[in-house]
Amino acid sequence: MDNGALHTQNRAERSPALRKAGEFRSYRRRWFILSVACLLNCSNSMQWLTFAPVADLTAEGLHVSLDQVNWLSLVYMVVAIPLSLISTWMLDTLGLRLTLILGSWLNMVGSVMRVVGVLSFVPGWALFPVVMAGQTLGAVAQPLVIFSPTKLAALWFPDNQRATANMIASMSNPLGLLFANILSPLIISKTSNLFILLLTYAIPAIVVCFLATVGIRESVPPTPPSAGAETSSSEPFFQGIKLLMKNKAYLILLVCFGSGIAIFTCFFTLLEQILCIKGYTNDFAGVCGALFIVFGVIGAAFLGLFVDKTKKFTEATKINICLTSLACTAFAVVTQMRDQKALIGVVCALFGLFGFSIYPVSMELSVECSYPVGEATSAGLIFISGQIQSIIYTEILQALTKKLADSPGSMCAAGGDDNLSWKGECTIPSSKVRKQQKKISIHWLEQQIFIPLKLSHILSHNNHMHKYHVSFHWNLM
Repeated sequence: MDNGALHTQNRAERSPALRKAGEFRSYRRRWFILSVACLLNCSNSMQWLTFAPVADLTAEGLHVSLDQVNWLSLVYMVVAIPLSLISTWMLDTLGLRLTLILGSWLNMVGSVMRVVGVLSFVPGWALFPVVMAGQTLGAVAQPLVIFSPTKLAALWFPDNQRATANMIASMSNPLGLLFANILSPLIISKTSNLFILLLTYAIPAIVVCFLATVGIRESVPPTPPSAGAETSSSEPFFQGIKLLMKNKAYLILLVCFGSGIAIFTCFFTLLEQILCIKGYTNDFAGVCGALFIVFGVIGAAFLGLFVDKTKKFTEATKINICLTSLACTAFAVVTQMRDQKALIGVVCALFGLFGFSIYPVSMELSVECSYPVGEATSAGLIFISGQIQSIIYTEILQALTKKLADSPGSMCAAGGDDNLSWKGECTIPSSKVRKQQKKISIHWLEQQIFIPLKLSHILSHNNHMHKYHVSFHWNLM
């Protein structure tokens, strides 16, 4: 039997005495486990977006096309679709310890395999397959670690520290994205060496794997830290899935917020490729990604405090989604301009400020409307929805691009793939209607305008939800 299961059984046997005496105890090692979870989330998210900020130079170094480089990020979305439910089941059934250790080993082996893939003795034709294999192992690890903060906070922290633990653990994921957007362009610009880049990301993965394997010894503490941890329960896993599939309000949120996750994933995956054609460097693309994350984290912190005190998360959701739509509109326009670094930076910051900050509110909405289904299950399905839509959006956006015969001032460095116009002109043939041209920015605007209007209409019929006490659980996909 798993060590965590044994502690759960022993804790259950002591529960009546604890309830009678009103004694609950928290253990100092909870902060160590929290630190390991933070490092693991940060390391895994850095590996996810290692190549996106330097996609053109990666394509050149691995002797592949930009479409293939994009799959180094897309593989995380593909793998997450079938494995998210399995990861949720593992957390609920096998315990936190086994799930985190398995995730750390997969993350570490994947990072080391990426380093091996770019060594000099590897033949040119094998560079990309080996790197992709390592990236795939990291993608398998992602669902195992990304759902851990909520479970960790519920099992190990008292009620008055649970929100703080959730915030710290969940902030580590965007922090990893921030590091990737800064470090990848910086290292490549200084060394032009993929080996140094991948080795830099492998070191923290090795360290956190050692810490998790040696330091995490149990899934739950010997005694519960709070009454909530002692009595917490939810519907059985498969029964919860059935309930969610019959919940109309949840299904609407599943599509709408999943689409939001997908749009931001596309933003990070394709940002460098969109900007380089207009003469912007990889360093500048990394700065734009960093601005998005930093202002997003600031916005999430302030919005979380505001909504937690006022309980007006329905109104906050409507306003922020509308502002996100405007920011996305501005992004689609200004990225087609040259020599507008300040303007693009401001737009990226606003995009993150309004769009990223709504994520914790959306997660709480999904939890509120899906009770008594477990939080990990309801959040996991939204994560899967986001990954599916991410693949669809990314493939559509790439399909709508148009190769240019000439691109003066382009900073892209991927041979024949550098002359891609992200205006995305495409022809729609018809036997009766004259051929028309549609642009990719209009496609994005349709997605951004329709979803907020639909969601605003839905939320206006669910105003009763704001009366509940809100405790935010921040997990970034």
